[in-house]
Amino acid sequence: MSNKTNKKINRLITQWPRGTVYVASYLNRLGFSHDLLTRYKNSGWIQSFGRGAYKLYGDRIEWPGALYALQSQLEMKIHVGGKTALELKGYAHFLPNKIKKVYLYAPLGEVLPSWFKGERLGVEIEFIRTNMFPPDSQEGFSKYKEKDFYIKISAPERAAMEMLYLVPKRISFEEAFLIMENLVSLRPALVQNLLIICGSVKVKRLFMYMAEEHAHEWVSELDLSKVDFGKGKRMIVPNGGFNSKYQITVPKKNLKKTSI
Repeated sequence: MSNKTNKKINRLITQWPRGTVYVASYLNRLGFSHDLLTRYKNSGWIQSFGRGAYKLYGDRIEWPGALYALQSQLEMKIHVGGKTALELKGYAHFLPNKIKKVYLYAPLGEVLPSWFKGERLGVEIEFIRTNMFPPDSQEGFSKYKEKDFYIKISAPERAAMEMLYLVPKRISFEEAFLIMENLVSLRPALVQNLLIICGSVKVKRLFMYMAEEHAHEWVSELDLSKVDFGKGKRMIVPNGGFNSKYQITVPKKNLKKTSI
């Protein structure tokens, strides 16, 4: 290799965050052509990580490093949300030693690249495409530091609502109810804004029902007159009890007599 090429690969390796994927289109924009990347691969500097993606030679890639590429390089509207975001923030009922299932949320229409596979990343990927929040809304996000890079995740307020979106088909009512018990310090102003822009009647009703059942203090600071809870009844679980305030059917053991 020429000195110019050596300087270029040295700069790339120095700036490449360990544990992350770089996609070919992003590298091309940085001035690394397909032919140059092929030379780097043949020289043992980088390795292929599926079609259109690379990693540093010998580097170990886990799901945060792969998601980093989707967010920071491909600029996809995909983020860690729901139960996974709550686990990362320490709010899960049982905190796992290692996350085995990752819940990713995105607006309708987003598609994961072929190289982003759970079996390659050592986790099960649950990819949820929904417009329960406006696609362009930046309400309720935070950053999570992993090694030397950051990924975008939902703040607990948004994550709780995303989790409830999956009740009861993908997350049980009981588990969600236990996790909601831990959310004693949610920010009422953010909760208020999220309830207003949330497009899921089921989520809004279930969120407020659980919050009130756990008697969280922040509930008293909400102005629910500004929230559209829709009309009609919603059955969350079959053969349950009926909460008259939010008109939802929930497990009888979670239902106070005053709610019937």
